[in-house]
Amino acid sequence: MSNTPPTIYYVAYPTSLTLASANAVQTYSTLRELKAVAPQTQIFIPRMTREANPFDALGVNYLPRIGIGRLSRLYKSTLWYYIERSVFALLVLIIMTWRHWRGQHIDVVYVREIICAYWMARLAPRWCGAKVVYEVHHLESTNHSRPKESWAQGIIKALDDTTIRKPARLVSLTRAFRDLLEQQQRRAAQDVDILPDAYNETLYHPRDQQFARQKLGISHTGVIITYAGLTFAYRRLDLLVTAFAKLDAAQKARTRMYFVGGRPQEVSELRQLVSQHQLDAFVTFVGVVPQTTVADYLVASDILAIPDTVTDETASPLKLFEYMATGRAVICPEMASLREIIGTDGACTFVRGEVDSLTAQLDTLISNPTLRQQFADAGMTAVAPYTYRNRAAELVAICIRARN
Repeated sequence: MSNTPPTIYYVAYPTSLTLASANAVQTYSTLRELKAVAPQTQIFIPRMTREANPFDALGVNYLPRIGIGRLSRLYKSTLWYYIERSVFALLVLIIMTWRHWRGQHIDVVYVREIICAYWMARLAPRWCGAKVVYEVHHLESTNHSRPKESWAQGIIKALDDTTIRKPARLVSLTRAFRDLLEQQQRRAAQDVDILPDAYNETLYHPRDQQFARQKLGISHTGVIITYAGLTFAYRRLDLLVTAFAKLDAAQKARTRMYFVGGRPQEVSELRQLVSQHQLDAFVTFVGVVPQTTVADYLVASDILAIPDTVTDETASPLKLFEYMATGRAVICPEMASLREIIGTDGACTFVRGEVDSLTAQLDTLISNPTLRQQFADAGMTAVAPYTYRNRAAELVAICIRARN
């Protein structure tokens, strides 16, 4: 079949138009490079206000984001957000169908949000003759934020069944999740493409550590451990704090820990835990800072930590790619999905959820700068192919396969 560039309609629902979340960063960075390799791509995103944001430069088709989800203040339920996203999806479908009737050809609808994927998979092929590709990040039945009402469980099952079985192709961040889908007889492996997350090589790359520390006003000359990202409970930052607390006095004295990012309430709870362990002199909470400053903190560090991931088979944390690209030693839980990226020696691993294992590995890394450098070098080699430009090129190839 033809390898000519397909006409792609990319439907996204970023959680922040100001790139304040990993979801938004990944969406924006992928779209920026996608527009470079496939400039005919049409992008549909909802928004509530007309304030300027980075997506403006991408020629986005903005549709109104009707804040139905806010009704959860009256009755707390994720179902309100299902309705809100359904409205957006149907608006996109109406526009696509109108364009189709007027003679505009649409090859592929690429979607990465489950409610939009549900409606696209059901209606886009019939209404406008488009193939649907769904970038699935998890099953809704495993989503921590899914509706908890007993009567809504049928809706969740319908979402999973439709979005996994109906699209022309699926895209998974990991081979582990693709294999799980086949084991559960939900979708054959040959129908699932692997498209891992990526990193921005212009922002995350090796730089001089001492210069970064001076720029940030960090006077500490010893080892720095950093976590950068969200701070909600599923990230298990309590495990990282407790593991640090169990280091002996000499190791703590030569080490400092930084937390970059996080919501105020969650950071407050972490501060309390730090105080309980009498670690206030060793731990710094930076708060939310621009991406460029996050990159500076990573460069200023010696060890970059991922204490846990939100998901299992689909785990592909954006920070893992950014950490590795920075050229610093990474420590993360031993998981098959993460091994796909770090390879055999691209990061130091510990037994997931076990504080003593994490403490032991931290102790080893703090004591051994040569080992840290070995992990850092191997990590940079392993992560090198995962740029957003390469991700966008593979996304186009996937859409060609779906169209053909």
